[in-house]
Amino acid sequence: MEIKIRKKNKKCCGVKRSPVAWNENPTRVIVISFAVLIAFGTLLLMMPFSSADGSFTPFLTALFTATSATCVCGLVLVDTATYFSVIGQSVILFLIQVGGLGLVTFATLFNMMLGRKMRFRSMSIARESVSASSFSDISYLIRTIFIFSISFEFLGAAILCMKFIPEYGAYGVFISVFLSVSAFCNGGFDILGFQTPFCSVTNYADSPLVLMTLAALIVCGGLGFIVWQDIYRYHKTHRLSLHSKLVIIMTAVLIVGGTLLIALAEWNNPLTIGEMSFWDKLYNSIFLSVSTRTAGFNSFSVADMQDVTKGICIILMFIGASPASTGGGIKISTAVVLVMTVYSVLRDLPDTIVHKHKIDKNTVYKAMTVAVLAMFAVGMLSLLIICAPQQEHVSLLDAVFESTSAFGTVGISNGVTAIVNTPARIGIICIMFLGRVGPVSLGLSLTMRSERAKEKTAYQQIPEGKLLVG
Repeated sequence: MEIKIRKKNKKCCGVKRSPVAWNENPTRVIVISFAVLIAFGTLLLMMPFSSADGSFTPFLTALFTATSATCVCGLVLVDTATYFSVIGQSVILFLIQVGGLGLVTFATLFNMMLGRKMRFRSMSIARESVSASSFSDISYLIRTIFIFSISFEFLGAAILCMKFIPEYGAYGVFISVFLSVSAFCNGGFDILGFQTPFCSVTNYADSPLVLMTLAALIVCGGLGFIVWQDIYRYHKTHRLSLHSKLVIIMTAVLIVGGTLLIALAEWNNPLTIGEMSFWDKLYNSIFLSVSTRTAGFNSFSVADMQDVTKGICIILMFIGASPASTGGGIKISTAVVLVMTVYSVLRDLPDTIVHKHKIDKNTVYKAMTVAVLAMFAVGMLSLLIICAPQQEHVSLLDAVFESTSAFGTVGISNGVTAIVNTPARIGIICIMFLGRVGPVSLGLSLTMRSERAKEKTAYQQIPEGKLLVG
């Protein structure tokens, strides 16, 4: 009887609901929130008060910078320190902070501080934004995100002040805060270009305090807030989840492995680290290994690296950081699932096994989808860069390097972004956005069907097909 009444009330409404409302799906809301933030940042950066000379910034330059900052990438068309005013730099800092943690996360925290009760739809959006395992974890995880973020950024800024305040006085505080937020959010932006335009942190290649502080912030931001929540709760639970164990182990493996390979490839290269002392070579190798995972800072010339080093960096940039972090890439867990799926197939196992745990097939399918879409996006942008007319010839390796850097929201550039034409720059903008929101999330936000359509498809009898592969 109750079912009939519900159906009757639904018919009496007299209004036909669209199959899918624009805000019905949390993924779509998150994607739109990033687009809105980029539009807002573009508008602010175009204004005369944002530029150093008081002129209007061209639309494409403002859009490119706002997208790069919101997507915590770091690729730029103009030098941040010399082109933008302090207000413009502050806008970029705001975009990095909000883009790194997520606009939905900030909105949810604001509602929590006001004591507002969240509706189910708002809870679903917040859960998707922070990758919470359940609705009960949302409030705690969001508070954890902000407490850890502010703590790490404050500590990082305090340490960097020891270096920059003696050199630049009060302005050194702003430099320290900017670099700390940019590093923790894996943004890759810097305001040191007043020393040498587009220099990043190359003038501090001999400063372990600067390099190791930034590297530590990058790693902390790239581990992900779920991992930090597990670590914080460890004194009570005395256990870590499979996700946290996997992320911590693989982060260490990638950092150590990347450091060794980069050091071996560049050890005698006089254009990079060849002329440095032993310890400086080690510090700079560690820093590049960490930074290429999604941060975008560089302490020596990227364009002068050996081709094999660029190949190593491409792999690190493509893998990226962990899920629910401030970093990009296909994510560590995705790469592990793909590798272990191949290993399981070679061993003729019926399921993908990771650390004695069977991985759900939907997770395997999603990992494969992410990897394929990512390779397709990087490949298409690389072709666009190579085929588009530009000032100088770009090799295939450099094009793939720049494209992977954009998709992985890394921001390390070998000079390609500065010389490509407008269509290629628009392509870079699109792939930075794709890399930040995720290819699967973007696809779902554009093609999401209604629940009724899903149920209808689920009950369809689809004949089994046989295909030969391999």
